Amino acid sequence: MTPSPSTAAVPTDVIAIERALTRITYLAGRARQHDRLMTVAGLPLDRAAVAILRHLAADELLRPGVLAIRLSVEASHVTRQLRQLEKSGYVSRVPDPEDRRAQLIRLTEAGRTAVDRIRDAGLRGIQAALLDWAPDDLHRLAALFERLVDDFVTHAEAPVDGSPTV
Repeated sequence: MTPSPSTAAVPTDVIAIERALTRITYLAGRARQHDRLMTVAGLPLDRAAVAILRHLAADELLRPGVLAIRLSVEASHVTRQLRQLEKSGYVSRVPDPEDRRAQLIRLTEAGRTAVDRIRDAGLRGIQAALLDWAPDDLHRLAALFERLVDDFVTHAEAPVDGSPTV
């Protein structure tokens, strides 16, 4: 395959990494993969609900608007999802101590249990995929992934081609 003009100066390894990350993202985001995860976890949640629960597990208390920004969706989408999650007993609303007119969303005990089950099911899937890997390779991969994420976070807001970030 002939490189395009935009990738001609990009090292081959960087192109291979981008392709691998794209493929992993695709595989992890497939509806079939989500259905399998929910079957293993024993939960009836859609992908949007799982994303919200994971964010709440990471931050304890969040405003619905913050969730919408983090998920890159409209606030009304988050509001609908939160209503359903609250009705199902996974989340509850509490007054914001900094602004009594606002509400914060938190996980209930059932929500924490659900997140634990989702994480456990996901970990079992990853563990099965990496079953034949040597411990040293797993250690090296984990360290490199941590470094990759840290570098992505560091460069996420960096200007592109000298233009300011918006």
